Amino acid sequence: MDDGAPRAGNTVTVRHPGGQPPAAARRHEWTVPLVPGAVRAARERTERSLELCGLESSSSLSGAVLLVVSELVANAARHARRSPDAEVTVEMTEHLLVVGVADTDPRPVALADAGRTSSGRGLSTVADLARVFGGDVRVEPATGGRGKTVVVRFVLPEGTP
Repeated sequence: MDDGAPRAGNTVTVRHPGGQPPAAARRHEWTVPLVPGAVRAARERTERSLELCGLESSSSLSGAVLLVVSELVANAARHARRSPDAEVTVEMTEHLLVVGVADTDPRPVALADAGRTSSGRGLSTVADLARVFGGDVRVEPATGGRGKTVVVRFVLPEGTP
């Protein structure tokens, strides 16, 4: 069970007395080893991070984010064979919720071909979910220049804490 204590390489958000964490502290990042069980572990950690950011677990946005993280970590486990793990980031700003999954595999991801893969429609599903919430998907060079990060942005619905 996660007790909220700081861990090396992790960002932990602590709620203010008013209930809402400060905007600068609404960023969570962690490493997921790309081994069997990685998707489940990433999904569980993402769910906790969303709750710490004040997002209700029953919301449609929360469900969309959990599916996006699941798809992106599954893609990294399946395709980023040169990467032993993935870095997952969940960040909530005043108007956006941004999810990133980075790996160190140098092979690019082609978002334009997402709907034409033989193994599934994971990236197409990710793009569709982002669009439902007024967001988008892009691929950026990973921090440090090795690998890439798939970044998915969601516009927060009116009234989101």
